[in-house]
Amino acid sequence: MSAIAPAIDNLTLSVTEEILVRSSPAVAFAALLEQMGPGNEGHDGSPLPMVIEPWPGGRWFRDLGGNNGHFWGQVQAIKSPTLLEITGPLFMSAPVISNVQYRLKEVEGGTLIVFRHHAFGLVPEGFRDGLSQGWTRMLAGVQRRAGTV
Repeated sequence: MSAIAPAIDNLTLSVTEEILVRSSPAVAFAALLEQMGPGNEGHDGSPLPMVIEPWPGGRWFRDLGGNNGHFWGQVQAIKSPTLLEITGPLFMSAPVISNVQYRLKEVEGGTLIVFRHHAFGLVPEGFRDGLSQGWTRMLAGVQRRAGTV
C-alpha cells in the first residue's frame, strides 16, 4: 500500500490581520476576552458558547453543556492588556497545532490589534476557505464591543 504525502505548502496555514479599535488597550482587551468567550458567534451570527480562562494554561473551549464540548486551545501567554496567545487545534479535529496571537498596542486614535494565526499539520479540506472571514468577523466583534475612546 502506498500513501501520498501532502506538499509542505498544504501543511501550513498563516493569517495576519490588523484592526484599529477606538478605545484604550484595557477596554479593547476586555472586549477581546468577551468576544472569544461568552459573546462568541458562529458564521451565521448564532451564539457559539465558548469559554476562555484568561490565565497561563487556561483553556479555550466550546461548552455544549453536560460536560460535552470541543477543546480549542490553551492560553500559552497572557500579558493584560497587550498580549493574548493561544496554542491548540482550535476548530480542527485533526492532527494540527495552531498558534494564535493578539498583540494590542496603544496608538493615536485607540488601540491597534495585530492578529496572527499560524498552523502546522493536516489541515482538513475546506478549512482554509472562509478562515480569514471568520477571524475578520471575530475582530469586528471586538471593535463593536469596545465602543469608542
